[in-house]
Amino acid sequence: MSDTATLPADAASAPGRTLLGHPLGLYVCFFVEMFERFSFYGMKALLFLYLTKYHLFSDANGYLLLGTYAGLAYALPVLGGMLADRFLGMRKAVLFGGILLVLGHFGMAFEGQAARTVGGEVVRDGFALQVFYASLAFIIMGVGFLKPNISTIVGRLYPEADPRRDSGFTLFYMGINIGAFVSSLLCAYLGETYGWGYGFGAAGVGMVIGLLVFWFFQKHLQGKAESPRPELLKQKLVAGLNREWLIYLGALAGVAVVWQILQTRFDFSAIGSILGLGAGHEITATEVVAITLTGVLAVWLTRFLLKECTPSERGRMVLLLAIIAVSTMFWGLYEQTYGTWLAFSDRVMNRQALGQEWSAGQLTSIGAFFIFILAPLFSWLWPVLDRARANPSAPAKFGLGLAFAGLAMFVLVYAATHPEANGKVGFWWFVLAYLVLEVGEMVLSPIGLSAVTTLSVPRVVSLMMGVWFLASAFGEMLAGRFGTMAAMDPNTATADALVRYAEVFGVLGWVGLGSGALMLVVSPLLRRLEGGARAVEATVPATEKSAPSSAAS
Repeated sequence: MSDTATLPADAASAPGRTLLGHPLGLYVCFFVEMFERFSFYGMKALLFLYLTKYHLFSDANGYLLLGTYAGLAYALPVLGGMLADRFLGMRKAVLFGGILLVLGHFGMAFEGQAARTVGGEVVRDGFALQVFYASLAFIIMGVGFLKPNISTIVGRLYPEADPRRDSGFTLFYMGINIGAFVSSLLCAYLGETYGWGYGFGAAGVGMVIGLLVFWFFQKHLQGKAESPRPELLKQKLVAGLNREWLIYLGALAGVAVVWQILQTRFDFSAIGSILGLGAGHEITATEVVAITLTGVLAVWLTRFLLKECTPSERGRMVLLLAIIAVSTMFWGLYEQTYGTWLAFSDRVMNRQALGQEWSAGQLTSIGAFFIFILAPLFSWLWPVLDRARANPSAPAKFGLGLAFAGLAMFVLVYAATHPEANGKVGFWWFVLAYLVLEVGEMVLSPIGLSAVTTLSVPRVVSLMMGVWFLASAFGEMLAGRFGTMAAMDPNTATADALVRYAEVFGVLGWVGLGSGALMLVVSPLLRRLEGGARAVEATVPATEKSAPSSAAS
């Protein structure tokens, strides 16, 4: 933030105090990320249901907006990471991002009038919708500043090659999963039981707590998240405003731009001749922005790799970029849990289990629950395989992760084609699908954030953290496109809906299995990018001996 939010005078010289062997700053980041993910996933658990039930969006538009929103939320960390690397520093970026998130989440609590159908036409509260889009824009920009930098701070708290680094990331990941688990239960329950505004408001309260934790305990970051060149921040550039304030004002202008992007689509009849897709096809403005940003980034990275990297650095960076690119398909499948899986559980599934009726939003917590259960198993498994010289390479694990995502879809295909006596899907098939999906995540996701901090050239580590999230952005947008295949009228007969879901999940299942098989085939080639060294051991040896993250990472 500005000079009014400068680091306490003793921060840079604060002793390296530890708790359970880790810097106190790790626990600050743990709680901030826990509450940030609480707010993010609490809101996301409600978003599709809110759009289709309250504002009466069609399924297709609901899936696309869900993908658009989440895609932008994961794309903007590229810019947030770059600004922190060059100017702001990570601490100020996190504080500013937290403030934007609080404004956005509380804005979401404003519902306005529910949409209604009049004469066959849907009539919506235009003002409430604009507040809704603006609130999403604040959240997106806030995530862009906070998300890459809170993760990078964790890596900065440890010296180079410190064996505690990856176990520190493990604790950090558990904060992510705790936030995702609790928020899905609480926010979804409040939103679906008492009113949407209560659920969104609870998410906002969680973000306020996270912001206060960071503000009051930022001294424990030991000065390692400060601006690399503070003199540039104080440099006055326009109308007496220094660079720091211009960054903040530019971000607010960016909120206004994102506000419009969320509502904009382009017809391919105008620009599609270049792509050969013809008329009648639409892309969202978010997709245009993400593709453009990726193109610019690709040009810059190519120059950086060729001119500013040693051969060793270049090999590690290319390996990292390959791993990041492959993650896109996995997230496109995984994020069906907040789209088609959510609609599936809401409309065609028996949700009575363990003595109570669960809401569809609450069931999004199952993923985080399985992370808690499976983490000890995988913490034990990787060292055992390593000693037996059977530990798969990192690219191979990505292939396995994709394959398990595909298998999870086939579990739902079986469930949809074998309904219970009342014609609806059994609860425990849905739980099994989540279990298989989370096994896939466990073999793919944990190396991600730690690999970025390990393989990246140090001077661009925050930027590369943003690139990691950019891949997630494409995954989210891909998830939205996948979701439109399952679009239907919410009043579709259960039997007909089950037929459609079975078809769509079958297609997605083959996408996962096919992508996974391809990745397994090319994994030996990717391993040679570091000159024949084993990529897994060279990049994240300790992470794979600890608990992995959730998709929330």
